[in-house]
Amino acid sequence: LVMSASFISSQFLNPINILNVLRQVALYGILGVGMTFVILTKGIDLSVGSTVALVGVVGALLMERGVPIPLMIPICLALGAVVGAVNGFGVSYWRIPAFITTLGTMVMVRGFALMLADGGTVKPGKAAEDFFFLGGGYLFGIPTPIYVFVIVCILAGVTLKLTPFGRAVYAVGSNEEAAHLSGVNVPLVTFGVYIIGSVLAALSGLIFLSRLSVGDPNSGLGLELEAITIAVIGGASLFGGEGTVIGTIGGAMVLAIIANVLNLAGVSPFSQQVVKGAIIILAVLMETGRKARK
Repeated sequence: LVMSASFISSQFLNPINILNVLRQVALYGILGVGMTFVILTKGIDLSVGSTVALVGVVGALLMERGVPIPLMIPICLALGAVVGAVNGFGVSYWRIPAFITTLGTMVMVRGFALMLADGGTVKPGKAAEDFFFLGGGYLFGIPTPIYVFVIVCILAGVTLKLTPFGRAVYAVGSNEEAAHLSGVNVPLVTFGVYIIGSVLAALSGLIFLSRLSVGDPNSGLGLELEAITIAVIGGASLFGGEGTVIGTIGGAMVLAIIANVLNLAGVSPFSQQVVKGAIIILAVLMETGRKARK
């Protein structure tokens, strides 16, 4: 893919452009990692884009009112956990289908963001200048979000591969009834993955706030599509039980490279949405065909 992109556009291998691609990988990859946890349990979370918007607005309002950044960040992450808890409770304990539960929270959370911002944008004020380093700064010549993404991937990979909770996530996604009979607390595991997904969405919201320098209630539109695409391209099965963090990193890179080369080639954003939708359908068809052959 990199070789093809370099032939399509001579600007692709420019170091500045490569850093831009890696920044996009980090921004959307964090959401993809959270979505991977959810998809592993045969679920889906449509509310991540709205969570990004709500966290951006709340973070900007807190900084506008003089709340210190070290206090504002955990408050926003806790807000993401609350959204995840609502999703997880509806799916795991009330047994509402994940699509319906997260569709409802998607609309509600976006509504809260619009209410808090009064339909406009919120400027954090000059006191928040140091916070902008999170999304727009550089450390040793590398964009800061990349470091955040690497830390998230390491923690997620260790959780899934080396902890009882991670093994339980795969078990629930592979066969919920068998996991229950084996002593796995299925509702609690399901509840946990939605909290993880929403907390990572909140982290992405903080990075987007840092990048945009304003809290925008209309930000994050369509990010649930990006997250699902990244996870599915990376090998996460929509039928549950299959997927890895390494695969999600690869999915984020594929999507970022495709989007970048389409931009460099002058393809309109509307046409890019068609391409992304086609990629999702193709990935699911390949997964269905692979399972049929297996």
